[in-house]
Amino acid sequence: MKRVRRSSAGGAGDRLSTWSTNRPAESSYSIQVRAPYRLDLTVNALRRLSSNRVDVLSPSGEYIRVLGDAAESVVVRARQPNPGTISILLEGDRREHPRLLALVQRMLGVEVDLTRFYHAASGIQWLHPLVHRMRGVRPPRYPTLWEACVNAIVFQHVSLVAASTIMGRLTIGLGELVERDGIRLYRFPGVDQIQRAPDRLLRAAGLSAAKLATLRRVADALERGALDEVRLDGLSSPEAAALLREIKGIGPWTATLILLRGLGRLDVFPANDTSVARNLALVAGSAPLDVMAVLEALGPERGMLYYHLLLARLEAGAGLGRSVASAHQSTQRSGA
Repeated sequence: MKRVRRSSAGGAGDRLSTWSTNRPAESSYSIQVRAPYRLDLTVNALRRLSSNRVDVLSPSGEYIRVLGDAAESVVVRARQPNPGTISILLEGDRREHPRLLALVQRMLGVEVDLTRFYHAASGIQWLHPLVHRMRGVRPPRYPTLWEACVNAIVFQHVSLVAASTIMGRLTIGLGELVERDGIRLYRFPGVDQIQRAPDRLLRAAGLSAAKLATLRRVADALERGALDEVRLDGLSSPEAAALLREIKGIGPWTATLILLRGLGRLDVFPANDTSVARNLALVAGSAPLDVMAVLEALGPERGMLYYHLLLARLEAGAGLGRSVASAHQSTQRSGA
């Protein structure tokens, strides 16, 4: 883990004096990161669209998220005061903070070294300008295998906007609402909440009968222990994908997204995807494009191409937000 420094009690107390009395106490931690690192870009890659009700990026560039289960939800805040530091605020029992800090750092890709990816991308003429603009993004990860599975299943065969709308309905309908400083946050619905929810409610959110059945099967596999993150971690990516595909409704594309977004496997890439193909065309333009050759050149970090293509699409639709644009302008002015 990177070097972590917790703020003094006096500093925390000064901040607490401005909060409502029913707000849990928070502790502040300073995480050292190796540049280049961009929290805003990483969070954009995690949440996809600004309509995401779970992963929130405030106008000031602060990442806010509810972690934990219904019995003990914790609000996490992360901001980047300078290129080499992330400041993280955690609520509640400090004895739980080491585990939560490790989880947040994993979610935000803090310890991922992309040196080889940058070197490989520099040799791909059409990709290099995009990588330069998005320099500092790290591969984000969902906090749980369950959340990765739900997102991958909901996003099957529908547009980014449509899938995000469905996720929003599920989150509002089933997730716990927490409010901080006027910002409405939702805890991601757990396995038990999906299992207890009537089919009519889930179908009303926009889930097809097939996707609903797949979610039920995944929830059952997790509850029985037939599907387990520790077990998947011990397998190679092809072996882990094969295990995921044993669940009816999870095909090659879905398994790849679960491995990439849920387990941080950068050696996979969702090549057979119409959205990815459109994003490739958007970035490459008229340049000759041999996708397999590009993936071969990127090697074990080929999954980073997925995140860069996603950011390119958001950038083209002005979906990256003010904080990203201003940060990029600052980078350009500094000549970095």
